Amino acid sequence: MDIERLARMDINARIASRVRFLRQQRGLSLDALAARCDVSRSMISLIERGQSNATAVVLEKLAAGLGVLLLALFEEAPAAVAPLMRRAEQPEWRDPQSGYLRRNISPPNPQTPIRIVEVEFPAGAQVTYETAARDARVHQQIWVLEGGIDITVGTSRYALEPGDCLAFQLDCPTAFHNPHRKAARYAVVTSTEPAQ
Repeated sequence: MDIERLARMDINARIASRVRFLRQQRGLSLDALAARCDVSRSMISLIERGQSNATAVVLEKLAAGLGVLLLALFEEAPAAVAPLMRRAEQPEWRDPQSGYLRRNISPPNPQTPIRIVEVEFPAGAQVTYETAARDARVHQQIWVLEGGIDITVGTSRYALEPGDCLAFQLDCPTAFHNPHRKAARYAVVTSTEPAQ
């Protein structure tokens, strides 16, 4: 069995464990979570058993229904708060639909509202999140490190090049598209304000 397949199995097991833990922590049944996030009960069950290679769009819907950021589904619940996350410990996940690769950079520290994710976005790839308003206010910044990417936030479209940084609130549909022949690499920084 190759290393990439083992890594995929490991991250799917981590996602399964986190979704199940977060759902149970909130006292939600499979049916209740399905109603909150518009993902079928059977799909949630498959994800929780690690038997589905869910897309980023489906996982974003689950995260919104659970009241967490997408990156929370890739984190392990920390046994103790650690301020350091070594490169070898940072979980990676590839979206089976678009092929984009995401890596959680930040330590899974519940004491800080800031999280960093690095994304490698293939040439021609496209992902649209149906993000809606959440209980907490989430601010996001996209900083392009290599290549270029088009981002649509609500009805506003932005063409970003290396060094550009786009800031917005995560409360409306957001689309990412790489119209170029070269992959793009960018950092996503999120900050969460508790609900008032």
